[in-house]
Amino acid sequence: MSRVLRIDVAFDFVCPWCLIGKRQLKRAVVQLQQALPHQVVSIDWQSVQLLPQLPAAGEPFAEFYRRRLGSDTAVRLRQAQVQEAGTDVDLRFDFQRIARMPNTADAHRLLRRAVELGGPEQRDRLLERLFAAHFRLGEDIGDANTLLTIAETCGYPREEMARALYRDGRPFQAPNTAASSVPQFVFDGRLLLSGAQPADLLLRGMREALGLPERRRLQA
Repeated sequence: MSRVLRIDVAFDFVCPWCLIGKRQLKRAVVQLQQALPHQVVSIDWQSVQLLPQLPAAGEPFAEFYRRRLGSDTAVRLRQAQVQEAGTDVDLRFDFQRIARMPNTADAHRLLRRAVELGGPEQRDRLLERLFAAHFRLGEDIGDANTLLTIAETCGYPREEMARALYRDGRPFQAPNTAASSVPQFVFDGRLLLSGAQPADLLLRGMREALGLPERRRLQA
C-alpha cells in the first residue's frame, strides 16, 4: 500500500488566487490518482488571515480596493486578470455583488471548529460554501449570523459552532502555520510552491514528493 501524500495549503477566504489554486490542486490530484489509483492524498487547509487590521464589521469592498490599488482603473485591471485566470478552471467571480471586504478571523475559527467536529468531506463542503459566499453570492462572511447559517447548511450544529466565534474582530492566530503568503502548497512538509500554480506544476511537485520520476513528454 502506498504511503499517504500530505499537502498543506495556506489560504484566506478573500484571496481569489486561493480559490483558483484550490481548483488547480483538485485537477492535479485527479491526474495523480488516474496514474496511481491507490495513492491517498490528505489535504490540510492552513488558515492565514491576510488582513487582521480590518475592523470586525469589515470595510466597503470598492473603497478598500481603490485605496489598496490606487485607482478604479487599477481595480478593473486586477479583477479582469483574476477573471481570466478563473476562466481556466471554470470559475466566475461576481465582484459586483461583494459589498464588504470582511474580517475573516471568525470564518477561520469556524473552519477550524468544523475540522474538529466533522470529516474531510464535510469540511470541504463548508470550505467551498464559504468561498462561494464571498466571491459569487455577495454574502458577508465576516458576519457571525451569516457564518452560522452557512455552517448549518453544511450539517454542523449552530450552537456548537457559535461557541467558536469571537465576534469582535480579534485577529485569528493559526497554530502551526508559518506561511507568510497565500496560496502556498507544501508537499510532505518539505517541497513548497507559492501562488496559484497550474495543475501540471502542482502535479510535478506531488510526484517529486513521492519520489516518482518526472514523466517525459512524447515527441511529435
